Amino acid sequence: MQDHPYPVPGPPPGSFSQQTDPRAGIDEAVAGLDDLDALPLVEHVERFDAVHTELTVALSSIDKV
Repeated sequence: MQDHPYPVPGPPPGSFSQQTDPRAGIDEAVAGLDDLDALPLVEHVERFDAVHTELTVALSSIDKV
């Protein structure tokens, strides 16, 4: 690891774990839209809501990093 003479934005490299990384659930959430075209139209809203919730959680946790 290289030491910097000035502060560098963000957490130290390697400090994220799968559980604390706000980006960890994003790919999984978006993957919930992969088979959307195979679902009946009436089920789309529920799927969009689930993805929206996961993305909202990820976004809100960024401030806590």
